[in-house]
Amino acid sequence: MKTLGATLKEARERNGLTLRQVDKATGVSSAYLSQMENDHVKNPSAGVLYKLATLYGEQLNDLMRAAGVVKSAEVEDGKESKETILANQLAFYAKGLTEEDQEEVLEYIKLKIMLHNKKNG
Repeated sequence: MKTLGATLKEARERNGLTLRQVDKATGVSSAYLSQMENDHVKNPSAGVLYKLATLYGEQLNDLMRAAGVVKSAEVEDGKESKETILANQLAFYAKGLTEEDQEEVLEYIKLKIMLHNKKNG
């Protein structure tokens, strides 16, 4: 598996962008981008990965996996299931939340599922 740095550099070059162009488009400094591409950043923020995934046309889950934040799991027909991708993204974003906030998010998700099931009964 490629490192996050190699993945980011390849995606940037595939899109024909310079570090400065990415800096202007995302607000992420070219110095920080260079450090990321050279694997000197160990824990990039979700916000930075999201901006880069969006600009490069990459899947956020792929960048999170390359960063070592999430692991590959269920695979169907060569692709991860939508549920696995969602679970990985929730785990990634929830890292910065307090335990109380995480519980609140979980309760909200349970409520949404209950309402969906009631509606589609």
